[in-house]
Amino acid sequence: MTFKICLAQLNFVVGDLAGNVQRVVRAAHEAHAQGAQLLVTPELALCGYAAEDLFLRPAFLDACDDALVAIARETAGLSGLTLVVGHPARHVQTSPSAPRRSRSVSVAQLYNAASVLRNGQVLHTYGKQHLPNYQVFDERRYFTPGQSTCVFEVPNAQGKVLRCGLLICEDAWFDAPALAARDAGADVLVVINASPFHTGKGDEREATMRERVRATGLPLLYAHLVGGQDEIVFEGRSFALATDGSVAMRAESFNENMAFSLVNKQELAIHISGAVAPEHSPESDLWHALVLGVRDYVGKNGFPEAILGLSGGIDSALVLAIAVDALGRDRVRAVMMPSPYTADISWIDARDMATRLGVRYDEIDIRPHFEAFKASLAFDFANLPEDTTEENLQARIRGTLLMALSNKHGGIVLTTGNKSEMATGYCTLYGDMAGGFAVIKDVVKTMVFKLAWWRNAHDPYGTGANPIPERIITRPPSAELRPDQKDQDSLPEYEVLDAIIQRYMENDEHPAAIVAAGYAQADVDKVTRLIRLNEYKRRQSPVGIRVTHRSFGKDWRYPITSNYRG
Repeated sequence: MTFKICLAQLNFVVGDLAGNVQRVVRAAHEAHAQGAQLLVTPELALCGYAAEDLFLRPAFLDACDDALVAIARETAGLSGLTLVVGHPARHVQTSPSAPRRSRSVSVAQLYNAASVLRNGQVLHTYGKQHLPNYQVFDERRYFTPGQSTCVFEVPNAQGKVLRCGLLICEDAWFDAPALAARDAGADVLVVINASPFHTGKGDEREATMRERVRATGLPLLYAHLVGGQDEIVFEGRSFALATDGSVAMRAESFNENMAFSLVNKQELAIHISGAVAPEHSPESDLWHALVLGVRDYVGKNGFPEAILGLSGGIDSALVLAIAVDALGRDRVRAVMMPSPYTADISWIDARDMATRLGVRYDEIDIRPHFEAFKASLAFDFANLPEDTTEENLQARIRGTLLMALSNKHGGIVLTTGNKSEMATGYCTLYGDMAGGFAVIKDVVKTMVFKLAWWRNAHDPYGTGANPIPERIITRPPSAELRPDQKDQDSLPEYEVLDAIIQRYMENDEHPAAIVAAGYAQADVDKVTRLIRLNEYKRRQSPVGIRVTHRSFGKDWRYPITSNYRG
Protein backbone atom coordinates (compact mmCIF):
# COMPACT_ATOMS: atom_id res chain seq x y z
CA MET A 1 0.00 0.00 0.00
CA THR A 2 1.35 3.40 -1.01
CA PHE A 3 1.02 6.80 0.63
CA LYS A 4 2.01 10.08 -0.98
CA ILE A 5 3.42 12.63 1.47
CA CYS A 6 4.22 16.28 0.80
CA LEU A 7 6.72 18.23 2.88
CA ALA A 8 5.76 21.90 2.45
CA GLN A 9 9.11 23.71 2.51
CA LEU A 10 7.69 27.23 2.62
CA ASN A 11 8.81 30.75 3.53
CA PHE A 12 6.53 32.04 6.28
CA VAL A 13 6.51 35.57 7.71
CA VAL A 14 6.52 36.14 11.47
CA GLY A 15 3.22 37.65 12.57
CA ASP A 16 1.58 37.52 9.13
CA LEU A 17 -1.14 35.18 10.30
CA ALA A 18 -3.53 35.81 7.42
CA GLY A 19 -0.74 35.40 4.88
CA ASN A 20 0.58 32.27 6.57
CA VAL A 21 -2.90 30.74 6.64
CA GLN A 22 -3.16 31.26 2.89
CA ARG A 23 0.30 29.76 2.34
CA VAL A 24 -0.77 26.61 4.16
CA VAL A 25 -4.16 26.48 2.42
CA ARG A 26 -2.58 26.90 -1.04
CA ALA A 27 -0.08 24.17 -0.23
CA ALA A 28 -2.90 21.90 0.95
CA HIS A 29 -4.84 22.39 -2.27
CA GLU A 30 -1.74 21.70 -4.37
CA ALA A 31 -0.83 18.61 -2.36
CA HIS A 32 -4.42 17.34 -2.61
CA ALA A 33 -4.49 17.95 -6.36
CA GLN A 34 -1.34 15.86 -6.72
CA GLY A 35 -2.84 12.97 -4.77
CA ALA A 36 -1.08 13.41 -1.43
CA GLN A 37 -2.60 11.87 1.70
CA LEU A 38 -0.43 13.90 4.11
CA LEU A 39 0.85 17.50 4.04
CA VAL A 40 3.48 18.45 6.61
CA THR A 41 4.37 22.09 7.37
CA PRO A 42 7.46 23.28 9.30
CA GLU A 43 7.75 24.16 12.98
CA LEU A 44 5.59 27.14 14.05
CA ALA A 45 4.59 27.67 10.43
CA LEU A 46 1.36 29.38 11.41
CA CYS A 47 2.99 32.30 13.22
CA GLY A 48 6.50 32.18 11.76
CA TYR A 49 9.73 31.29 13.55
CA ALA A 50 10.64 32.83 15.87
CA ALA A 51 7.96 35.19 17.11
CA GLU A 52 9.94 35.90 20.29
CA ASP A 53 8.07 38.11 22.79
CA LEU A 54 4.96 38.13 20.64
CA PHE A 55 4.40 34.82 22.42
CA LEU A 56 3.90 36.82 25.64
CA ARG A 57 0.95 38.74 24.20
CA PRO A 58 -2.45 37.09 24.80
CA ALA A 59 -3.97 38.84 21.77
CA PHE A 60 -1.32 37.32 19.53
CA LEU A 61 -2.06 33.84 20.88
CA ASP A 62 -5.79 34.41 20.36
CA ALA A 63 -5.05 35.35 16.74
CA CYS A 64 -2.99 32.18 16.31
CA ASP A 65 -5.88 30.10 17.63
CA ASP A 66 -8.22 31.79 15.16
CA ALA A 67 -5.74 31.17 12.33
CA LEU A 68 -5.66 27.44 13.06
CA VAL A 69 -9.46 27.36 12.98
CA ALA A 70 -9.32 29.16 9.61
CA ILE A 71 -6.98 26.53 8.17
CA ALA A 72 -9.24 23.74 9.39
CA ARG A 73 -12.26 25.45 7.85
CA GLU A 74 -10.63 26.21 4.49
CA THR A 75 -9.24 22.69 4.05
CA ALA A 76 -12.33 20.83 5.27
CA GLY A 77 -13.34 19.94 1.72
CA LEU A 78 -10.02 18.31 0.82
CA SER A 79 -11.21 14.74 1.27
CA GLY A 80 -8.52 12.24 2.17
CA LEU A 81 -5.87 14.84 3.08
CA THR A 82 -4.34 14.99 6.55
CA LEU A 83 -2.39 18.11 7.55
CA VAL A 84 0.28 18.72 10.17
CA VAL A 85 0.48 22.41 11.09
CA GLY A 86 3.06 23.90 13.46
CA HIS A 87 1.73 26.62 15.81
CA PRO A 88 1.79 27.86 19.42
CA ALA A 89 -0.87 26.23 21.60
CA ARG A 90 -2.14 26.84 25.12
CA HIS A 91 -3.22 23.23 25.51
CA VAL A 92 -2.30 19.90 23.96
CA GLN A 93 -4.48 16.89 23.19
CA THR A 94 -2.94 13.67 21.93
CA SER A 95 -4.47 10.45 20.74
CA PRO A 96 -6.19 8.54 23.54
CA SER A 97 -4.18 5.47 22.52
CA ALA A 98 -0.80 7.18 22.84
CA PRO A 99 1.22 6.77 26.07
CA ARG A 100 1.14 9.97 28.08
CA ARG A 101 1.28 11.44 31.55
CA SER A 102 -1.36 14.01 30.69
CA ARG A 103 -3.99 14.27 27.97
CA SER A 104 -4.74 17.97 28.38
CA VAL A 105 -2.86 20.73 30.15
CA SER A 106 -3.75 24.03 31.78
CA VAL A 107 -4.41 26.88 29.38
CA ALA A 108 -2.00 29.01 31.43
CA GLN A 109 0.86 27.18 29.74
CA LEU A 110 2.12 27.65 26.20
CA TYR A 111 3.53 24.94 23.95
CA ASN A 112 5.54 24.86 20.78
CA ALA A 113 2.99 22.60 19.17
CA ALA A 114 1.77 20.89 16.03
CA SER A 115 -1.80 19.91 15.27
CA VAL A 116 -3.08 17.13 13.04
CA LEU A 117 -6.09 18.22 10.95
CA ARG A 118 -8.45 16.31 8.72
CA ASN A 119 -11.92 17.07 7.35
CA GLY A 120 -12.00 20.41 9.14
CA GLN A 121 -11.28 18.91 12.56
CA VAL A 122 -8.26 19.13 14.87
CA LEU A 123 -7.60 15.50 15.75
CA HIS A 124 -4.45 15.82 17.86
CA THR A 125 -2.20 18.56 19.22
CA TYR A 126 1.34 17.62 20.23
CA GLY A 127 3.64 19.71 22.42
CA LYS A 128 7.39 19.80 21.78
CA GLN A 129 9.17 17.96 24.59
CA HIS A 130 12.75 19.24 24.34
CA LEU A 131 13.09 23.03 24.32
CA PRO A 132 16.49 24.33 23.14
CA ASN A 133 18.06 27.19 25.07
CA TYR A 134 21.44 27.63 23.43
CA GLN A 135 22.93 29.52 20.48
CA VAL A 136 20.06 31.62 19.04
CA PHE A 137 17.37 29.57 20.79
CA ASP A 138 15.46 30.87 23.82
CA GLU A 139 12.42 28.57 23.87
CA ARG A 140 12.29 28.07 27.62
CA ARG A 141 11.44 31.75 27.94
CA TYR A 142 8.12 31.09 26.22
CA PHE A 143 7.18 27.42 26.20
CA THR A 144 6.40 24.57 28.57
CA PRO A 145 7.78 21.15 27.62
CA GLY A 146 5.21 18.71 26.30
CA GLN A 147 4.79 15.42 28.12
CA SER A 148 3.00 13.20 25.61
CA THR A 149 3.70 11.08 22.57
CA CYS A 150 1.65 11.64 19.44
CA VAL A 151 1.10 8.89 16.87
CA PHE A 152 -1.57 9.67 14.28
CA GLU A 153 -3.06 7.69 11.42
CA VAL A 154 -3.03 8.69 7.76
CA PRO A 155 -5.57 6.74 5.67
CA ASN A 156 -5.26 6.19 1.95
CA ALA A 157 -7.93 5.57 -0.69
CA GLN A 158 -7.82 1.80 -0.10
CA GLY A 159 -8.65 2.25 3.58
CA LYS A 160 -5.17 1.34 4.77
CA VAL A 161 -3.41 3.49 7.33
CA LEU A 162 0.12 4.77 7.89
CA ARG A 163 0.91 5.45 11.55
CA CYS A 164 3.10 8.53 11.95
CA GLY A 165 5.07 9.45 15.05
CA LEU A 166 5.19 13.25 15.32
CA LEU A 167 8.31 15.04 16.60
CA ILE A 168 9.22 18.72 16.64
CA CYS A 169 12.82 19.75 15.92
CA GLU A 170 14.85 19.26 19.13
CA ASP A 171 12.77 16.18 20.03
CA ALA A 172 14.49 14.39 17.17
CA TRP A 173 17.94 15.20 18.55
CA PHE A 174 17.29 12.70 21.37
CA ASP A 175 16.44 9.01 21.27
CA ALA A 176 13.65 8.94 23.86
CA PRO A 177 10.84 10.75 21.96
CA ALA A 178 11.52 8.77 18.80
CA LEU A 179 11.65 5.46 20.68
CA ALA A 180 8.40 6.34 22.47
CA ALA A 181 6.74 6.99 19.11
CA ARG A 182 7.98 3.65 17.79
CA ASP A 183 6.73 1.85 20.89
CA ALA A 184 3.34 3.52 20.44
CA GLY A 185 3.05 1.89 17.04
CA ALA A 186 4.53 4.42 14.61
CA ASP A 187 5.45 3.16 11.14
CA VAL A 188 7.38 6.30 10.25
CA LEU A 189 8.77 9.34 12.07
CA VAL A 190 7.54 12.76 10.91
CA VAL A 191 9.75 15.62 12.09
CA ILE A 192 8.88 19.30 11.63
CA ASN A 193 11.66 21.83 12.00
CA ALA A 194 12.90 25.40 12.06
CA SER A 195 16.64 24.81 12.38
CA PRO A 196 18.80 27.87 11.58
CA PHE A 197 21.46 27.57 8.90
CA HIS A 198 25.15 27.67 9.49
CA THR A 199 27.87 26.27 7.28
CA GLY A 200 27.76 22.49 7.46
CA LYS A 201 24.46 22.34 9.38
CA GLY A 202 22.65 20.41 6.63
CA ASP A 203 25.05 17.51 6.87
CA GLU A 204 24.82 17.61 10.67
CA ARG A 205 21.02 17.36 10.52
CA GLU A 206 21.04 14.40 8.18
CA ALA A 207 23.67 12.64 10.29
CA THR A 208 21.68 13.21 13.49
CA MET A 209 18.44 12.02 11.93
CA ARG A 210 20.29 8.95 10.64
CA GLU A 211 21.03 8.14 14.28
CA ARG A 212 17.29 8.28 15.07
CA VAL A 213 16.54 5.97 12.15
CA ARG A 214 19.14 3.46 13.33
CA ALA A 215 17.91 3.63 16.94
CA THR A 216 14.26 3.06 16.02
CA GLY A 217 14.44 1.10 12.78
CA LEU A 218 11.88 3.54 11.32
CA PRO A 219 12.15 5.70 8.20
CA LEU A 220 11.99 9.44 8.77
CA LEU A 221 10.45 12.44 6.99
CA TYR A 222 11.88 15.87 7.81
CA ALA A 223 9.98 19.07 6.87
CA HIS A 224 12.14 22.15 7.22
CA LEU A 225 11.48 25.88 7.04
CA VAL A 226 13.05 28.09 4.36
CA GLY A 227 13.60 31.87 4.47
CA GLY A 228 15.28 34.69 6.34
CA GLN A 229 14.12 36.07 9.70
CA ASP A 230 16.16 38.94 11.15
CA GLU A 231 19.66 37.54 11.68
CA ILE A 232 18.92 33.88 10.96
CA VAL A 233 18.35 31.99 7.72
CA PHE A 234 16.59 28.67 7.22
CA GLU A 235 17.79 26.85 4.13
CA GLY A 236 15.06 24.27 3.67
CA ARG A 237 16.75 21.09 2.46
CA SER A 238 13.84 18.95 3.67
CA PHE A 239 14.54 15.26 3.30
CA ALA A 240 13.46 11.68 3.86
CA LEU A 241 15.61 8.84 5.15
CA ALA A 242 15.02 5.18 4.40
CA THR A 243 15.21 2.53 7.11
CA ASP A 244 18.90 1.95 6.32
CA GLY A 245 19.63 5.66 6.86
CA SER A 246 20.16 6.49 3.21
CA VAL A 247 18.71 9.69 1.74
CA ALA A 248 15.53 8.74 -0.12
CA MET A 249 14.45 12.32 -0.91
CA ARG A 250 16.04 15.73 -0.53
CA ALA A 251 14.53 19.09 -1.50
CA GLU A 252 16.64 21.84 -3.06
CA SER A 253 18.08 24.27 -0.51
CA PHE A 254 17.21 27.97 -0.20
CA ASN A 255 14.00 27.75 -2.24
CA GLU A 256 10.38 27.08 -1.48
CA ASN A 257 9.53 23.53 -2.47
CA MET A 258 6.61 21.12 -2.33
CA ALA A 259 8.69 18.01 -1.79
CA PHE A 260 6.85 14.73 -2.39
CA SER A 261 7.77 11.26 -1.17
CA LEU A 262 6.10 7.93 -1.80
CA VAL A 263 5.90 5.68 1.25
CA ASN A 264 5.29 2.06 0.38
CA LYS A 265 4.14 0.15 3.46
CA GLN A 266 4.59 -3.58 3.09
CA GLU A 267 4.08 -6.34 5.61
CA LEU A 268 7.69 -6.44 6.77
CA ALA A 269 9.18 -3.19 5.54
CA ILE A 270 8.52 0.41 4.59
CA HIS A 271 10.16 1.92 1.50
CA ILE A 272 10.45 5.64 0.74
CA SER A 273 11.29 7.17 -2.61
CA GLY A 274 11.53 10.69 -4.04
CA ALA A 275 13.74 13.11 -5.92
CA VAL A 276 17.15 13.73 -4.35
CA ALA A 277 18.62 17.20 -4.88
CA PRO A 278 22.43 17.30 -4.99
CA GLU A 279 24.55 18.73 -2.21
CA HIS A 280 26.58 21.87 -2.86
CA SER A 281 29.93 23.30 -1.81
CA PRO A 282 30.24 25.31 1.43
CA GLU A 283 30.83 28.47 -0.63
CA SER A 284 27.69 27.84 -2.68
CA ASP A 285 25.56 27.29 0.43
CA LEU A 286 27.03 30.35 2.09
CA TRP A 287 26.38 32.54 -0.95
CA HIS A 288 22.77 31.43 -1.20
CA ALA A 289 22.26 31.93 2.54
CA LEU A 290 23.54 35.52 2.34
CA VAL A 291 21.41 36.25 -0.71
CA LEU A 292 18.29 34.84 0.94
CA GLY A 293 19.04 36.73 4.15
CA VAL A 294 19.27 40.04 2.30
CA ARG A 295 16.25 39.38 0.10
CA ASP A 296 13.97 38.51 3.00
CA TYR A 297 15.21 41.21 5.39
CA VAL A 298 14.74 43.92 2.78
CA GLY A 299 11.53 42.46 1.35
CA LYS A 300 9.75 41.41 4.52
CA ASN A 301 10.46 44.80 6.12
CA GLY A 302 9.22 46.72 3.10
CA PHE A 303 12.34 48.61 2.03
CA PRO A 304 12.17 49.71 -1.63
CA GLU A 305 15.91 49.50 -2.24
CA ALA A 306 19.32 48.97 -0.69
CA ILE A 307 22.13 51.54 -0.55
CA LEU A 308 25.78 50.88 0.18
CA GLY A 309 29.10 52.64 0.11
CA LEU A 310 31.28 51.19 -2.65
CA SER A 311 34.93 51.81 -1.86
CA GLY A 312 36.76 49.80 -4.50
CA GLY A 313 37.69 47.29 -1.79
CA ILE A 314 36.81 43.61 -1.45
CA ASP A 315 34.19 43.84 1.32
CA SER A 316 31.91 46.40 -0.30
CA ALA A 317 32.37 44.66 -3.65
CA LEU A 318 31.18 41.39 -2.16
CA VAL A 319 28.17 43.03 -0.50
CA LEU A 320 27.21 44.75 -3.75
CA ALA A 321 27.26 41.44 -5.62
CA ILE A 322 25.16 39.77 -2.92
CA ALA A 323 22.67 42.65 -2.93
CA VAL A 324 22.22 42.53 -6.71
CA ASP A 325 21.72 38.76 -6.65
CA ALA A 326 19.17 39.22 -3.86
CA LEU A 327 17.23 42.25 -5.09
CA GLY A 328 18.06 42.85 -8.74
CA ARG A 329 20.10 45.73 -10.14
CA ASP A 330 17.16 48.17 -10.16
CA ARG A 331 16.83 48.03 -6.38
CA VAL A 332 20.48 48.57 -5.47
CA ARG A 333 22.37 51.85 -5.35
CA ALA A 334 26.14 52.19 -4.88
CA VAL A 335 27.80 55.38 -3.68
CA MET A 336 31.54 56.02 -3.98
CA MET A 337 32.79 58.61 -1.46
CA PRO A 338 36.47 59.28 -2.10
CA SER A 339 38.69 60.93 0.50
CA PRO A 340 42.14 62.52 0.13
CA TYR A 341 43.66 59.03 0.54
CA THR A 342 41.54 57.14 -2.00
CA ALA A 343 43.75 55.56 -4.64
CA ASP A 344 42.94 56.08 -8.31
CA ILE A 345 42.52 52.35 -8.79
CA SER A 346 39.75 52.38 -6.16
CA TRP A 347 37.77 54.86 -8.28
CA ILE A 348 38.43 52.87 -11.42
CA ASP A 349 37.51 49.50 -9.90
CA ALA A 350 34.37 50.82 -8.19
CA ARG A 351 33.12 52.31 -11.46
CA ASP A 352 34.00 49.11 -13.30
CA MET A 353 32.07 46.91 -10.88
CA ALA A 354 29.01 49.18 -10.87
CA THR A 355 29.01 49.06 -14.67
CA ARG A 356 29.33 45.28 -14.73
CA LEU A 357 26.30 44.87 -12.46
CA GLY A 358 24.32 47.74 -13.97
CA VAL A 359 23.42 49.44 -10.68
CA ARG A 360 22.91 53.12 -10.07
CA TYR A 361 26.30 54.57 -9.19
CA ASP A 362 27.05 57.98 -7.68
CA GLU A 363 30.20 59.70 -6.47
CA ILE A 364 30.23 62.16 -3.58
CA ASP A 365 33.64 63.64 -2.86
CA ILE A 366 34.05 63.92 0.92
CA ARG A 367 37.22 66.04 0.83
CA PRO A 368 35.33 69.33 1.34
CA HIS A 369 33.43 67.85 4.28
CA PHE A 370 36.63 66.44 5.78
CA GLU A 371 38.40 69.78 5.55
CA ALA A 372 35.39 71.53 7.07
CA PHE A 373 35.39 69.19 10.04
CA LYS A 374 39.11 69.67 10.57
CA ALA A 375 38.69 73.44 10.37
CA SER A 376 35.92 73.31 12.97
CA LEU A 377 38.15 71.30 15.28
CA ALA A 378 41.41 73.11 14.51
CA PHE A 379 41.51 75.09 17.77
CA ASP A 380 40.85 72.06 19.95
CA PHE A 381 43.24 69.83 17.96
CA ALA A 382 46.05 72.43 17.77
CA ASN A 383 49.56 71.02 18.23
CA LEU A 384 48.24 67.45 18.30
CA PRO A 385 49.32 64.91 15.66
CA GLU A 386 46.79 63.36 13.30
CA ASP A 387 45.76 59.86 14.35
CA THR A 388 42.71 57.59 14.23
CA THR A 389 40.55 60.60 15.07
CA GLU A 390 40.97 61.96 11.56
CA GLU A 391 40.58 58.47 10.09
CA ASN A 392 37.28 58.03 11.91
CA LEU A 393 36.08 61.44 10.77
CA GLN A 394 36.19 60.21 7.18
CA ALA A 395 34.23 57.06 8.02
CA ARG A 396 31.64 59.08 9.95
CA ILE A 397 31.18 61.56 7.11
CA ARG A 398 30.45 58.63 4.80
CA GLY A 399 28.04 57.09 7.30
CA THR A 400 26.18 60.39 7.65
CA LEU A 401 25.83 60.79 3.90
CA LEU A 402 24.57 57.23 3.40
CA MET A 403 22.04 57.59 6.21
CA ALA A 404 20.83 60.87 4.73
CA LEU A 405 20.22 59.15 1.40
CA SER A 406 18.41 56.39 3.28
CA ASN A 407 16.17 58.85 5.12
CA LYS A 408 15.34 60.80 1.98
CA HIS A 409 14.63 57.89 -0.36
CA GLY A 410 13.53 55.16 2.07
CA GLY A 411 16.18 52.58 1.19
CA ILE A 412 18.10 50.58 3.76
CA VAL A 413 21.86 51.05 4.16
CA LEU A 414 23.78 47.78 3.96
CA THR A 415 26.98 47.89 5.98
CA THR A 416 30.03 46.15 4.57
CA GLY A 417 32.12 45.17 7.60
CA ASN A 418 33.20 41.54 7.97
CA LYS A 419 33.54 39.33 11.06
CA SER A 420 37.30 39.81 11.32
CA GLU A 421 36.73 43.57 11.62
CA MET A 422 33.81 43.18 14.00
CA ALA A 423 35.88 40.91 16.24
CA THR A 424 38.86 43.24 16.50
CA GLY A 425 37.09 46.59 16.38
CA TYR A 426 38.64 47.47 13.02
CA CYS A 427 35.50 49.47 12.29
CA THR A 428 34.10 52.87 13.24
CA LEU A 429 31.05 53.53 15.36
CA TYR A 430 28.64 55.83 13.48
CA GLY A 431 30.90 55.45 10.45
CA ASP A 432 31.25 52.24 8.45
CA MET A 433 29.09 50.59 11.16
CA ALA A 434 26.21 52.99 10.38
CA GLY A 435 23.39 51.25 8.59
CA GLY A 436 20.42 48.96 8.90
CA PHE A 437 21.69 45.50 7.97
CA ALA A 438 25.17 44.00 8.24
CA VAL A 439 25.36 41.51 5.38
CA ILE A 440 28.77 39.90 6.01
CA LYS A 441 28.95 40.52 9.75
CA ASP A 442 29.51 36.78 10.32
CA VAL A 443 31.91 36.17 7.41
CA VAL A 444 35.63 36.28 8.21
CA LYS A 445 38.00 37.96 5.79
CA THR A 446 39.53 34.76 4.43
CA MET A 447 36.03 33.57 3.52
CA VAL A 448 35.29 36.96 1.93
CA PHE A 449 38.02 36.23 -0.60
CA LYS A 450 36.77 32.68 -1.19
CA LEU A 451 33.24 33.94 -1.80
CA ALA A 452 34.46 36.57 -4.22
CA TRP A 453 36.32 33.97 -6.28
CA TRP A 454 33.31 31.63 -6.11
CA ARG A 455 30.91 34.30 -7.31
CA ASN A 456 33.18 35.24 -10.21
CA ALA A 457 33.17 31.61 -11.29
CA HIS A 458 29.37 31.22 -10.99
CA ASP A 459 26.28 33.20 -11.94
CA PRO A 460 23.52 31.54 -9.87
CA TYR A 461 20.92 34.29 -10.29
CA GLY A 462 21.63 35.45 -13.83
CA THR A 463 22.78 38.91 -12.80
CA GLY A 464 26.13 38.74 -14.56
CA ALA A 465 29.31 36.71 -14.65
CA ASN A 466 32.58 37.93 -13.12
CA PRO A 467 30.95 40.87 -11.32
CA ILE A 468 34.00 41.63 -9.15
CA PRO A 469 37.07 43.07 -10.93
CA GLU A 470 39.97 40.74 -10.24
CA ARG A 471 42.19 43.56 -8.98
CA ILE A 472 39.73 44.19 -6.14
CA ILE A 473 40.29 40.61 -4.99
CA THR A 474 44.06 40.49 -5.42
CA ARG A 475 45.18 43.91 -4.16
CA PRO A 476 46.20 44.20 -0.47
CA PRO A 477 43.16 45.24 1.63
CA SER A 478 43.14 48.81 2.91
CA ALA A 479 40.67 51.14 4.60
CA GLU A 480 42.39 54.04 2.77
CA LEU A 481 42.04 56.44 5.70
CA ARG A 482 45.70 57.50 5.73
CA PRO A 483 48.55 57.46 3.21
CA ASP A 484 49.60 53.97 2.05
CA GLN A 485 47.49 52.27 4.72
CA LYS A 486 47.21 48.46 4.69
CA ASP A 487 45.07 46.27 6.97
CA GLN A 488 48.09 44.24 8.00
CA ASP A 489 49.79 47.36 9.36
CA SER A 490 47.77 46.86 12.54
CA LEU A 491 46.42 43.29 12.30
CA PRO A 492 48.03 39.85 11.92
CA GLU A 493 47.80 38.15 8.54
CA TYR A 494 44.18 37.23 7.95
CA GLU A 495 44.84 33.48 7.90
CA VAL A 496 46.24 33.81 11.42
CA LEU A 497 43.70 36.34 12.61
CA ASP A 498 40.69 34.33 11.42
CA ALA A 499 42.00 31.10 12.89
CA ILE A 500 42.45 32.74 16.30
CA ILE A 501 38.95 34.27 16.08
CA GLN A 502 37.48 30.87 15.29
CA ARG A 503 39.27 29.18 18.15
CA TYR A 504 38.70 31.87 20.79
CA MET A 505 35.35 33.37 19.83
CA GLU A 506 33.51 30.51 18.12
CA ASN A 507 34.98 27.51 20.00
CA ASP A 508 35.72 29.09 23.43
CA GLU A 509 39.36 27.92 23.49
CA HIS A 510 41.58 29.43 26.18
CA PRO A 511 44.39 31.68 24.87
CA ALA A 512 46.99 29.31 26.32
CA ALA A 513 45.51 26.43 24.31
CA ILE A 514 45.64 28.52 21.13
CA VAL A 515 49.32 29.27 21.74
CA ALA A 516 49.91 25.57 22.40
CA ALA A 517 48.34 24.85 19.01
CA GLY A 518 51.20 26.77 17.36
CA TYR A 519 50.10 30.40 17.20
CA ALA A 520 52.47 33.16 18.29
CA GLN A 521 51.88 34.44 21.82
CA ALA A 522 51.95 38.05 20.63
CA ASP A 523 49.28 37.40 17.97
CA VAL A 524 47.03 35.52 20.38
CA ASP A 525 47.39 38.21 23.05
CA LYS A 526 46.63 40.98 20.58
CA VAL A 527 43.60 39.36 18.97
CA THR A 528 41.98 38.17 22.19
CA ARG A 529 42.56 41.58 23.77
CA LEU A 530 40.92 43.33 20.82
CA ILE A 531 37.94 40.98 20.97
CA ARG A 532 37.44 41.77 24.65
CA LEU A 533 37.92 45.53 24.26
CA ASN A 534 35.45 45.99 21.41
CA GLU A 535 32.31 44.46 22.85
CA TYR A 536 30.91 47.98 23.32
CA LYS A 537 31.14 48.54 19.57
CA ARG A 538 29.55 45.25 18.61
CA ARG A 539 26.65 45.88 20.99
CA GLN A 540 25.77 48.92 18.87
CA SER A 541 26.18 47.29 15.47
CA PRO A 542 23.31 46.52 13.08
CA VAL A 543 21.77 43.07 12.99
CA GLY A 544 23.49 40.83 10.47
CA ILE A 545 23.17 37.40 8.89
CA ARG A 546 24.29 34.45 11.01
CA VAL A 547 26.17 31.84 8.95
CA THR A 548 28.50 30.21 11.49
CA HIS A 549 27.64 28.20 14.58
CA ARG A 550 28.48 31.28 16.66
CA SER A 551 27.99 34.82 15.49
CA PHE A 552 28.17 38.24 17.11
CA GLY A 553 24.42 38.18 17.62
CA LYS A 554 22.01 36.37 19.90
CA ASP A 555 24.48 33.56 20.52
CA TRP A 556 27.21 35.95 21.77
CA ARG A 557 26.25 37.44 25.13
CA TYR A 558 29.29 38.85 26.85
CA PRO A 559 29.34 41.76 29.31
CA ILE A 560 30.78 45.03 28.08
CA THR A 561 32.32 45.70 31.49
CA SER A 562 34.51 42.76 32.49
CA ASN A 563 38.03 42.25 33.82
CA TYR A 564 38.23 38.55 32.97
CA ARG A 565 41.21 37.82 30.72
CA GLY A 566 40.83 34.11 29.89
